[in-house]
Amino acid sequence: MPAVQLLLLACLGWGVGARTAQLRKANDRSGRCQYTFTVASPNESSCPEQGQAMSAIQDLQRDSSTQRADLESTKARLSSLESILHRMTMQQTNGPQETQQSLQEELGTLRRERDQLESQTRELETAYSNLLQEKAALEEEKQRLVQENADLASRWESSSQEVARLIRGQCPQTRDASQEVTLGPREASQWNLDTLAFQELKSELTEVPASRILKESQPPVRSEGEDRDTGCGELVWVGQPVTLRTAETITGKYGVWMRDPKPTFPHTQETTWRIDTVGTDIRQVFEYELISQFVQGYPSKVYVLPRSLESTGAVVYGGSLYFQGAESRIVIRFELNTETVKAEKEIPAAGHHGQFPYSWGGYTDIDLAVDETGLWVIYSTEDAKGAIVLSRLNPENLALEQTWETNIRKQSVANAFIICGTLYTVSSYSSADATINFAYDTSTGSSKPLAIPFRNRYKYSSMVDYNPLEKKLFAWDNFNMVTYDIKLSRM
Repeated sequence: MPAVQLLLLACLGWGVGARTAQLRKANDRSGRCQYTFTVASPNESSCPEQGQAMSAIQDLQRDSSTQRADLESTKARLSSLESILHRMTMQQTNGPQETQQSLQEELGTLRRERDQLESQTRELETAYSNLLQEKAALEEEKQRLVQENADLASRWESSSQEVARLIRGQCPQTRDASQEVTLGPREASQWNLDTLAFQELKSELTEVPASRILKESQPPVRSEGEDRDTGCGELVWVGQPVTLRTAETITGKYGVWMRDPKPTFPHTQETTWRIDTVGTDIRQVFEYELISQFVQGYPSKVYVLPRSLESTGAVVYGGSLYFQGAESRIVIRFELNTETVKAEKEIPAAGHHGQFPYSWGGYTDIDLAVDETGLWVIYSTEDAKGAIVLSRLNPENLALEQTWETNIRKQSVANAFIICGTLYTVSSYSSADATINFAYDTSTGSSKPLAIPFRNRYKYSSMVDYNPLEKKLFAWDNFNMVTYDIKLSRM
């Protein structure tokens, strides 16, 4: 308020400070009160004439009107200034506390909202991380299901084509074949995988180098009338494996496949047979008229054997399938044209069902083989103390025509085959750098070490046989059916 009073006095001083005015109050002649306002002239020291006085009065009136207007304007300005100054004073007195309190309340609200947003953000980040993990797991599961679906689709397509082919061929065993082909992973338990795993584990424990136990033996006296094919020679080279077919199911992990080196009508040298040997009741034999059918997996006929088969040692020779009966030392001749058993023969004292197998296992105690001279059986006995024993068989009645006892321990080699009356052994069923490591010549009764490279491309060769008609080795290597070219030296 002091500021307002000073401002008002200044304005009054500015409006009237230039002149000296006197206000008088007195009764006139009639007794009425009369006010007189007297202003001294700033320019005149004495009053002029009457005319001049009238002019001066008019000037004073004009000045008075001007001053009055100025005074009203000044009052208006003062009123406005007082209003402004009052508002400023009220703001200075009450404004900061109210504003500060309001700002603090608003700040508190903002902080609470920030904390809520941060909490929600953390929850969202956690949820997003969990979603990413679930997405990754779902993607992995999706890929597995896609692969499984593709495998099932492939198997279904293959089985459908095979069943259709069998139906067109009016095969009486079509029903059994379709059941065997369409088996899925969940039905694998019927194949006795515990025994399969045991055989593979046993093979890992029993595979030892034959060179550690090989001793030179005295050649036996040759029998009278023994002859040898003069067109034969010694094995000097084995080529790289050529894959013809890959098995589709677990039953094809190992097996045996062959062609007849002495075919009979209606079969030809192109006719191929395949037996999957994983299982406890192996009876089905798949026949393929053409090599192209074998490669594509479309059998032309399926045989059901009257007795279960054991081992990968079966062969086809002269129109008959020769195989070892399950859990026995009996060799059986099954004629393919008539689908009947023509002969059975027990191999005297032969080990069987895991007694003297090859190093890879598989109950390969009795292994049948074919060469240029005929039909053979490779086995061992307790009297031979696990050494390989060879016997030549009569193809008609399976009589043992002649027997040789070698000095090669059967469980120390992975496989064996016969070429021109000479037994050859394979050092390992799984090593990529295996060799044909020993040869036993039945014409001299002597053995010698070899080092002919033999490649196990798929690291599990469960069958190696020789086909004298094609001059090739046939092998089954971890689901894959392969062939090897060979070279023989001339005698």
